[in-house]
Order: sequence, then structure tokens, then C-alpha cells
Amino acid sequence: MKFASLPGRILATIALLSLPGCAVGPDFKRPAAPTAKSYSPSGALPGATDRAPVAGGESQKFDVKAAIPFDWWKLFRSPQINSLIEQAFKANPSIAAAQAALRQARENVVAQEGYFYPTVGASYSPSRNKLAGNMGGNSPGVQGNGTVIQTYSNPAGPAPFNAPAYYDFHVAQLTVGYAPDVFGLNRRQVESAQAQEAAQRLQLEATYITLASNVVAAALQEASIRAQIAAMERIVAINREMLALLRNQLELGDVSGVEVASQEASLAAMEQALDPLRKQLEQTRDLIRALAGNLPNQDVGEKFELASLHLPRELPLSLPSKIVEQRPDVRAAEEQLHFASAQAGVAIANTLPQFAVTGAIGGMASTPGWMFRSGGGFFDLTANVAYTIFDGGTLRARSRAAKQALLQAGAQYRSTVIAALQNVADVLYTVQSDATALKHAAAATRAAQTALELTRKQYELGAVSYQAQLLAEQNYQSSLINLVQARTNRFGDTAALYQALGGGWWNRPEAAKAAHR
Repeated sequence: MKFASLPGRILATIALLSLPGCAVGPDFKRPAAPTAKSYSPSGALPGATDRAPVAGGESQKFDVKAAIPFDWWKLFRSPQINSLIEQAFKANPSIAAAQAALRQARENVVAQEGYFYPTVGASYSPSRNKLAGNMGGNSPGVQGNGTVIQTYSNPAGPAPFNAPAYYDFHVAQLTVGYAPDVFGLNRRQVESAQAQEAAQRLQLEATYITLASNVVAAALQEASIRAQIAAMERIVAINREMLALLRNQLELGDVSGVEVASQEASLAAMEQALDPLRKQLEQTRDLIRALAGNLPNQDVGEKFELASLHLPRELPLSLPSKIVEQRPDVRAAEEQLHFASAQAGVAIANTLPQFAVTGAIGGMASTPGWMFRSGGGFFDLTANVAYTIFDGGTLRARSRAAKQALLQAGAQYRSTVIAALQNVADVLYTVQSDATALKHAAAATRAAQTALELTRKQYELGAVSYQAQLLAEQNYQSSLINLVQARTNRFGDTAALYQALGGGWWNRPEAAKAAHR
């Protein structure tokens, strides 16, 4: 055998053993999409909502063909919301954490794919050795080519024949190891790692969608609270004015002390109702700072008012068969099912024989210069087949456990689909219901406003007291608070619908996709 032909023979043997084999275990198949065509037993899809003659009370129409933009929040036409979401995407730590988790999952795939290739290593071991004397006449010797030989001496003879022997020894070798993937163990491991990477990518998308939705919700809450505070402050001012009038009348003897005390209690109640609103505003501002990635002492410049928001008049409505494609949580559950399927194959492959091939080529001599000359080289090629005969049932139990994990993942996927479709159905009903509620709140506000205008005219004619006018204005301000809450619900329902439909992450431009990775 020629020394130069050994690497070629080793590689040929490895190539023969690495021929593709079967990958044991189930091959993953995507679950079938839901066959439902609507979100209610009646089978009818919503057409349009009620309208109210107020800002934010426009009728909204549903369109099953409408696309869902990835930046759906821009439909509110609020520069403040757009700016805050952009800041949150850059600075919120949940985004950075999800991005790092995705990069980690990618590296895990690369690491697992490395097992498809041989491992190659090199080593060099020089040594200085001493053999004791008086060894029965045997002592080592070294030929000119570096080969260690034995020499003989008289045990009773004079030195140096029975003195200690010193010699150097050098070994250098190149090793190659390879584990052929005969039954697809590594292929299933790579498949499971790829499924985890895909699930993490979807988790990143879900993080973006959730963060954007939370920012919109916080902005709407701030705008609503500011409007409610303004109305409540006017109610408090009205009650103070009424109390002042009653105290003047008490001095004139026109009213009793009971009426004054009753008005004092009413004023205290209104002032007490104002305090929670102010507290809620401050807490909402804290939330907005946190969403933007700021500390509590780092304020954001954006302020939010309902008057600056616009309600989209057309809303998308994806069918149930599309929801499973669009919702990141459903897609992530599908990838978890894929992972469980691959792990079932891994568990089965572990019960089958394992193959390995190792080869080494190198040289040894007493001096480095002779290691690869004639007589100094060596090689070895070893094939190994290992099979577990008895392990107390461990591998078989793990295989059965993996099958049960696959069944569990399948049930969890179906549960996620049901919950997702329920979420969409709930939001659709809420969108319609809150539109009707806004119409009623607008009607109540119009009636209170009409009553206030008539009372003012009666007061000007002297038909009613000034207190009656103040009371009419208080009722109007109370109706305004209800109207503000109803208007806020309309905007919030729209944001909730976009989130429930998947958030439009699949429509993100390619340049933006690269920026968000």
C-alpha cells in the first residue's frame, strides 16, 4: 500500500457509508386549514357597522378581499402614534430579546447541520523519555531512520551498558471522524432545530404586533382620559358654582342648611371622581414611557388627543382559512407541532444501530525529520457499529413519550386555532356592538345638549333659576364623558381587529424585514 493513497481510501470509505438512507419517524404534514366560512352559526359575515353623527362615528365596512398593511396603525393618521411606535420598535427591550432569540435559533441550526460533515483534527506530541538501567540487559536503541530498537548489554558489565537510557519521541497525526446518518437521526435533529428557528421568527413577529397594539392602546387611553378629565373638571366647577349660590341663598334664608350640605357632598363626590382619572393619566404616561424603552424619568414628547385621530372606514376581514396563515401564534403552534414530529423521529432513530467511521494518518520517530520518511508513517481506519441490547427500556420509553408529545402538540395546535378564531369572532361582534353603543351615546349627548340650550333660553326669560341651568350643563358634561368612552372604544376595536387578523407582518417590505431582524 502506498502512503499517499491512504487519504483517498479513507474518504472513499466515508463517502460509501454516507450514502442517503431513510429518515425514520413521521414526515411532517401541515394541518388542514379550517373549512369554516364565517364566524357565527348563521354563516353570515358582517357587512357594515352603525354610524353616529360625531367624530369617530363613521360607519365601517368589512371587506374580505382587503389587504392588511404591516403598518396598520398609520390608518389612524396620527403622527404622534407613528413616532412613538417607531421609537418603541428601536428601544423596547422585548424586541432586542426576541431578535437575539432568533439569532440563537439560527446558530443552533448551523451547529446541528455541522454533524453532516466529517470532523478533522490534527495533533502533535513530542516527548522526552528515560528508561532505568539494570533492566536485564535490555536497553533501547534508535536506528538512523528514527525507529526505536532494543540493544542488549551485560547486567554485570560496566557503564554505560547498564546505565539509564534517554531518548526523544515525536508523534504527529491527522484524524478524521464521521458518523453516517444511516437512519436519519441527524436529519431529524436538523429538522427540529429548523422548526424551532421558524417558531422563534414568528415569535419575533408577534412581539412587534403586540408592542404596536399596546402602544396604540396606551395612546388611546391617554387621549380618552384627557377628554374625561376636561369634562370632569367642568363638572367640578359647576358644582362649586352651585354651592356658592346655595350659600348665598342660605344667608338670605331662601334655602335650608340641608340643601347646602347636600351640595357640599355632591361637590366632594365629583372631586373624588376626578382624582382617579388624574392618577390613571400619570400611570398611562408611565406605561407609554416604558413601551418606548424609557425610564420613568425620561419623558416622551408625544401627547395624544382624540381630536387628532381618524377612524378607518374600511376594515379587512380574513376568512378562517386565512387566519391560520396570518396569525403568528397559530403559525408558531404549527412549528411546535413540526418540532414534535421531528423529535419523534429522533427518538425512533436512537433505538436503531449507530454507525461511526474513524481514520488516522501520521508519523512517529525520535526526530521530527524522520516522522514521515520510510518506516515512520502509520495509518488506521476503523468502522464501528453500536447497538443497545438492554437499557431497562429507556430508549423505547422515550420513543413512546415522543409520540405522546406529538399528540399533545397536535391538540395544542387545534386549541390555538380555536382560540384565534374565537378572538376574531369576539372582536367582530365588539366592533359592531360598540358602533351601536356610540350611536346611542351620541343620541344621549344630543338630547342633553338640547336640554341645556332650552334651559339657557328659559333662564334668559326668567322661567328657571340659574341652578337649573348649571344642573343641565352638568348632565351634558356627564353625557360627554360617556361619549368619549364610546368613541375611544371604536378606535380600540379597530386596533384589536388588526391584531386579531395577524397584524399584516407578511406584507412588510423587504427592506423593513431586514431592518427588523
